[in-house]
Amino acid sequence: MSLHSRLVQSIMALSTIILLTVSMSIIKLVDEQGNQNIASETRAWANILAKSSSPFLQSDNDNSQSKLKSELVKLISTPLINRIHIYRTNEDGSIEYFSSYNKNHKFPAISDKIDKISQLSTIQYEENHLELIVKITQDQRVLGYLFIQSSLLEKQSFIRKLIYITLGFLLFALLFSFAVSQWLFDKSNQPIGKLIEDIGQISQNKNYQTQLAIQPYKELDMLAKNINILLLRTDKHINTIIDEHQYALSQNQALENKLSARTNALKESNQELLSTLEKLHEFQGQLVETEKMASLGDLVAGIAHEVNTPIGLGVTASSLLADKLSEIKTAFEDKTLKSSQLKKFLTDGDENVSIIFRNLERAAKLISSFKKVAVDQSSAECRTFNVKGLLDEVLLTLSAKIKSANVTLSVICPDDLYINSKPGPINQILINLILNSIYHAFEGLDHGTITINVMNLSDQLHINYSDDGIGIDDTMKTKIFDPFTTTKRGSGGSGLGMHLVYNLVTQALDGHIVLEDDLEHGVSFDITFPVELAST
Repeated sequence: MSLHSRLVQSIMALSTIILLTVSMSIIKLVDEQGNQNIASETRAWANILAKSSSPFLQSDNDNSQSKLKSELVKLISTPLINRIHIYRTNEDGSIEYFSSYNKNHKFPAISDKIDKISQLSTIQYEENHLELIVKITQDQRVLGYLFIQSSLLEKQSFIRKLIYITLGFLLFALLFSFAVSQWLFDKSNQPIGKLIEDIGQISQNKNYQTQLAIQPYKELDMLAKNINILLLRTDKHINTIIDEHQYALSQNQALENKLSARTNALKESNQELLSTLEKLHEFQGQLVETEKMASLGDLVAGIAHEVNTPIGLGVTASSLLADKLSEIKTAFEDKTLKSSQLKKFLTDGDENVSIIFRNLERAAKLISSFKKVAVDQSSAECRTFNVKGLLDEVLLTLSAKIKSANVTLSVICPDDLYINSKPGPINQILINLILNSIYHAFEGLDHGTITINVMNLSDQLHINYSDDGIGIDDTMKTKIFDPFTTTKRGSGGSGLGMHLVYNLVTQALDGHIVLEDDLEHGVSFDITFPVELAST
């Protein structure tokens, strides 16, 4: 809404409210004053007529009623009075109708008001008239009562005319207010319009150094001065911004140059880091493979130790047999061979051959077991196998390590449990766990026990591996499966054994491994992975 519309509406609304309030107050005051005047005049007429009627009420003449009525008819020239009733009080105290006056036929007769004497002792206002009853007395004796009804039509007509005049005056005043407000706005709008135009030009040209002229009105002049101050501050602020912008541009350029140089350096550093990271991954892979080979090396060392004994016995027996054979050959060539000597040679030879056979057979079994374990370790293919047999092969290949560590190993596994899975990862998991226990769990102990419990539940193979060693430190439990976690870093430990076990369980076998951390002594690993049961 524009200022002009708001100003005109405000003036018109204010004028209307003021004029209506004043007009309504005047009309109400005139109405109340008119009622008071009519009431006073009615009471005066009532007293006059009551006094003039008392002789007629005291008269015993039969025509006193007609004489009183002829006197009342003279009131026709009085427009105020509509009706008059006169009642006479008899000696027995009863009240009867005596005479009346009716202004004209437009005012039909009304019933007597005898039963309303006490109620109408004070003036009662009706729609178009008022009513009053006064006593007619003589020497303080009540002769009767006079009922008078006065018209309010003239007063109401005057009020209506006054309302019409007031409405006309109100309309004139509103038109006058509209014209005055229009004139005031036009007169005050010229400098405001010029001020707006000047400000628009300053804003369009962006020439904030321009100052507004002095204004004819005090308020506008104060506004113009404040706007001039604002323009000066704006100009100063813009110049400051421009200077700061130029400085920021120069700083940004310098920063971009530094950033470009540092970015290039960072790219080179990142490239070096990526190269180093690739080497680290390659090195970690090599360490993992080294860890695998280390476990295979332990197997080879164990097998070599185990195979060395039977082969040594076989070599010893064969040497003895060769010596005996040389003696027999010499005796035969010298023709000094005796039957007892040949018999003893045959007996000793049979024993030596038996010793050689038994030890070679034992070595062959050890080599066959090692071959199966080594092949399984290097292969991740699925095949059907007996779980108990796989455990026996692993224990056989590690028997030298187990004996040297004075460890008792207990295996709980069904003999007829055949599954279709990957024996290689299972083989490596068991070897790493057993070697980890031998190297770490029983340090400082004379004897140790390892328990492997295997069962199949709902196509899930559950392996519980536990030992009664010294256990794992609490600070190591949360990172036991992290790479390079070891307590013997300076003693040759790589820290990749349990990390390898975790990867084999979770990735190669798609299973889960959990370390139970509520044990007082030793460790316990729960390993679970899906398998397919197979028939024998």
